[in-house]
Amino acid sequence: MKVLVTGGSGFIGSHIVDALLLSGHEVVVFDRQRSRHKLDTVDVETVFIEGDITDGNAVNKAAKGCDVIYHFAAIADIEEASTQPVKTFQINVMGTLNVLEAARINSVSRFIFASSIYVYSNQGAFYKTSKRACEQLIEDYHSEFKIDYTILRFGSLYGPRAGKTNAVYQMIKQALETKSITYKGTGNESREYIHASDGAAAAIEMLKPEFENKIIHLTGHERITTRDMMEMIAEILGSNISIKVNAGEMVGHYFQTPYSYTPKLGTKHIQSSYIDIGLGLLDLIQLHDQEMGNK
Repeated sequence: MKVLVTGGSGFIGSHIVDALLLSGHEVVVFDRQRSRHKLDTVDVETVFIEGDITDGNAVNKAAKGCDVIYHFAAIADIEEASTQPVKTFQINVMGTLNVLEAARINSVSRFIFASSIYVYSNQGAFYKTSKRACEQLIEDYHSEFKIDYTILRFGSLYGPRAGKTNAVYQMIKQALETKSITYKGTGNESREYIHASDGAAAAIEMLKPEFENKIIHLTGHERITTRDMMEMIAEILGSNISIKVNAGEMVGHYFQTPYSYTPKLGTKHIQSSYIDIGLGLLDLIQLHDQEMGNK
């Protein structure tokens, strides 16, 4: 199949592109800049189109001839979204509307959307609200125009290519550079971390017919506190890493669970094969250490 990936140069988007290529699909990446990551295990090159999802005409052209759209372009950082509501809604909501219109005009058979478990939460501020609005838009397009969809509510992603705002990236970077980890919060916050490769593999599995018009939760297999995560990183490094919590107010994030009461339920998807969080952290630490120039 020919697949358009918006945000395909980003963190999870680039992993989606890799997984699609490995599955033998033809991929078109639509993003504001080209990814510096290249998958060495396949010879097929992606088609890259530079553009912004707020430009409806550009999105429509990019979607021409595509069978499926993975819509992963968005403002994903909660703290950024909390301070820039107008920008957040322009990109997340109006951008999604443009991509849905492109799907309708080009008769795309499936629209796969990167949402968040924060849609269930009373935290997340404008980020949460923008994702809720996008989910409703997708369901309305299905009702009115028969566009099949799959909504993926991702949990806490970590792994290679994560941006500087990613929590695990920040912990590892601090540990390597300063021999300490400082965290805004108590350390007792619980998360179900999912490796980006596992998230991408699951997202490709969603192409199966049984996932049409479903809302799927993609989170990790293990529930772990933030303090346990920091201590695991310190133990893997095998050096004297100091850990400091309560280092400022944690804005917009949930404590133990993202879920608050809502009548719209989703299904949690569990993979039989996944990357153990300890091995995932070890690989990530080695990667960051190499990037810092250490041998």
